[in-house]
Amino acid sequence: MMNRQSGVLVGLVLLVAISSCEPTNPFATGPVYDSDANLAIDREKIDAYLDTARIDSLYRIHDPSGVIIIVQEEGNGTRPTSGNVVYTDYTGSLMSDGSVFDTSIEQVAIENSIFVEGRNYVTFSFVKGSGGVITGWDIGFGRLRPGSKARLVIPSPYGYRNATNNTRIPANSVLIFDVDFKGID
Repeated sequence: MMNRQSGVLVGLVLLVAISSCEPTNPFATGPVYDSDANLAIDREKIDAYLDTARIDSLYRIHDPSGVIIIVQEEGNGTRPTSGNVVYTDYTGSLMSDGSVFDTSIEQVAIENSIFVEGRNYVTFSFVKGSGGVITGWDIGFGRLRPGSKARLVIPSPYGYRNATNNTRIPANSVLIFDVDFKGID
C-alpha cells in the first residue's frame, strides 16, 4: 500500500513538473515589454527636457535606474526604507506636454479640470517597497528626506510602461511628479 501511494505521489509531482515547463503561456497575447529599449528612448527625451526646462533646484540626483530626483528644498531626518509609510502631497504631469493627470491637492485638480466630485483630496500615503505605487516613486522617495520638496522625472519603465488604462496617460509616457514629502512612519 505504501509503495502504491508513493508511486502516485511521484507521478503527481512529475505531472506538475512537466506541465509547468510548458514553453507557451496562453495569457501572453502580445509582445514582451522591452524595458531597456524604452529606457534608452526615454533617456534621450529626459536629457532634452533637462537641457531646456527651467527648474529651480538645490541639486539633482541621477539615479542609476534612470529616475531623476531634482531636490528643490532639502528635508531632514532619515530616508525611508522598505516598510516605511511615506506621506506626500503630489502633482503628476506628462513630461511631453505638461498636462496634469493626477494630484492630491484639490485646488490643483480644479485648476487643471481633473477635479473628481466625491474624491477626498488629502495627503497621500503609501508603504515604500510594497508595490502599492509605481517603481519610480519607490526609487525617488528612497533618495529624499522628510520635509523635502522635489521633482521626480520618471522614465516609462518605472512608471506605467505601455499601459493604456488611464486616458490621461499615453503608453510609454515619461512622468513628472512634483512632491512635497510630508514625513514617514
